[in-house]
Amino acid sequence: MTLAVLAAGSGNALDPSDAGRLENDLVSALRAAGASEVERLGDPARLRVMSRRAHDTDQRLLICADNLVAHPSLLRTLATEPGGRSTALVIADPAGDLRDDRGKLLPAEPGGGTVRYLGALCLAPADLPALEKVADCPDLLSALLDAGVVPVATPVRLLRAEQVHTSAELAHARAEVAAVDEDAARLRLAVKEKDDFFTTYAVSTWSPIVTRTAARLGLSPTAVTWISVLFAVAAALAFWQASRPAMIAGGILLYLGFVLDCVDGQLARYTRRFGAFGGWLDTMADRAKEYAVYAGLAAGAERIGLPYAWPLAITAIVLQTVRHMTDTWYGALHDEAAARPRAQASGGVGARLSAASNKVQGQTGSAAYWLKRIVVFPIGERWALIAVLAMLTNGRVALGAVVGFGLLAFAYTLALRSLRSLSMRVGVLDKVDTMRHRDDGPLVRHLIAFPGAPAPLAFAALAALASLILVVSELFGSSSEAATGAVALVLLGAGIPAKARHDGPLDWLVPAFLRAAEYLFVVAVGLSGSVPPPVVFLLLFTLALRHYDLTARMEKGAPAVRGAGALFGWEVRVVVLVALALAGHPTLAEAGLAALVGGSFLVHAIADWRRS
Repeated sequence: MTLAVLAAGSGNALDPSDAGRLENDLVSALRAAGASEVERLGDPARLRVMSRRAHDTDQRLLICADNLVAHPSLLRTLATEPGGRSTALVIADPAGDLRDDRGKLLPAEPGGGTVRYLGALCLAPADLPALEKVADCPDLLSALLDAGVVPVATPVRLLRAEQVHTSAELAHARAEVAAVDEDAARLRLAVKEKDDFFTTYAVSTWSPIVTRTAARLGLSPTAVTWISVLFAVAAALAFWQASRPAMIAGGILLYLGFVLDCVDGQLARYTRRFGAFGGWLDTMADRAKEYAVYAGLAAGAERIGLPYAWPLAITAIVLQTVRHMTDTWYGALHDEAAARPRAQASGGVGARLSAASNKVQGQTGSAAYWLKRIVVFPIGERWALIAVLAMLTNGRVALGAVVGFGLLAFAYTLALRSLRSLSMRVGVLDKVDTMRHRDDGPLVRHLIAFPGAPAPLAFAALAALASLILVVSELFGSSSEAATGAVALVLLGAGIPAKARHDGPLDWLVPAFLRAAEYLFVVAVGLSGSVPPPVVFLLLFTLALRHYDLTARMEKGAPAVRGAGALFGWEVRVVVLVALALAGHPTLAEAGLAALVGGSFLVHAIADWRRS
């Protein structure tokens, strides 16, 4: 629900009759945007009252200047921001006094801004206390920014909006609005403005047709997500068959499933039908589909007698999951650095890399821009590579390519992001429930962790390195039960600094190192105990779903699962795994953990779906 207020626009000299008609149009547009009540703001003190009322009833407050001429869908976009965050309407303007940094609206830097505010702002309940403190300020948005509010920037792009001050300006603005096909523009705007190379040219060129068809059929974004899952599962089954016709069919199904994976987001943006569960499901489905395809490729390669396919699939799932953990937390770190700038380093490699990256990002469509997008090996490029190689070669070659390019992309992004984060001088993991996102269980929380312990990153990195050494030792046949037990102790040692502040410039890497340590330990136990590779892969698959669940709930604003991590954290799984493995039951240990972790995930997912 949303409350709305019409505030007096600065410098408004409209004819009274024109002003009255414009006000009526805005009231209609605000109600169409979902406002349950629209109030004309006379006394600025009344804004404080409305803010308190919206906060107490957990509603958004949509503030609109009374001299704004805009497509009504722009106001609806403000009022339906999917993450439940505050958002402001802006237009690109090199002379503006604001800047759009990765979708966040911030004050302009000394060199100038990139956007200009257009007088419409929707505040989330969490930011309303800040509004109460600055409600009397004439420049409301600037005061909110100074108070620490960081709105999402909602650009006009293909639509039209402008604040008018005279009747002539009003007539001109209305003519510009009328000249644009609002529905066609909304459909085009549903496509991400900056996407990956393959997605931009091989999907987004025609996916809006599918999006409009899905909207006319009354399909929800969640329904499209489920259909894309079916396509990916069918592709995995085709890859398992491994015949040439099946491999070709699998590649085609994989491509069409990826198109639908893009369509669900476009449909949500086009229809403005968002939900925390839908966003969470989209993220989880992406990962589950990709890893199911890895399994299908490995099983198919094994079916036709090609060795080493399952080890490649296991390597791929470990690599991609660890990569995605770094992606999540670096994104959060970058947003924190942009929203809460501290004394940034004025020089150094990291600062120069940040400047170079921002420059390339501004050169949309250039060779450097696309190279930067491709080299990180995003999901569109991964799926395209898998589809093409599967159709032309076999599952082992496709998995080998995923691992090879994935390693190169990981090395590139990890090195550059680490250097850049050193120059940002901010922490991010300490801004959330750190132990929850570490996936710490009761042993760490109540027994192992010490509040004064230092260097959480060093402990986590040492655990990952120990597990990697154990895997290498197993591959060369030089490991032993004593080595497995010793590495398990090193892993448990990573829980010692769990209660320490994770505010170092590189501490955003802690979750990724912990995931690497646990996953590699699972692989090592599988190698030492001759556990069937599909069982090892299944355990890694369920663990990945659990850990993606933690980050997806944070990113999509979905509620946390109560007790998740407090009952069965990573260290409990390590203890169970090593105990059963040393007792001579490694296969039982990994299969049992897979059933327990996967079952817990499904129970919570079904409960969330029913609540939604």
